[in-house]
Amino acid sequence: MFESVIGYFGLVLNLYSMSLKGEFKLRLFSLFANFIYVIYGFLIVAYPIIIGSTIAVLLHIIRIKKLNYDRNQESERR
Repeated sequence: MFESVIGYFGLVLNLYSMSLKGEFKLRLFSLFANFIYVIYGFLIVAYPIIIGSTIAVLLHIIRIKKLNYDRNQESERR
């Protein structure tokens, strides 16, 4: 039961992230959702979920860092 609640919470966060405007917010909520999926994958011992969600977390972190870098570069130009 507890595992299902964690899984559904990750699902809700992921679906909510898709409704957000702006790439930064979308990436941030998707990052949290995928982190929760990693936890869920460990709870139910599902290696495909663990691997896929871990890769997604890493990709979101890289993209968020790039977005922050680009944002800082643009503010320095002004």
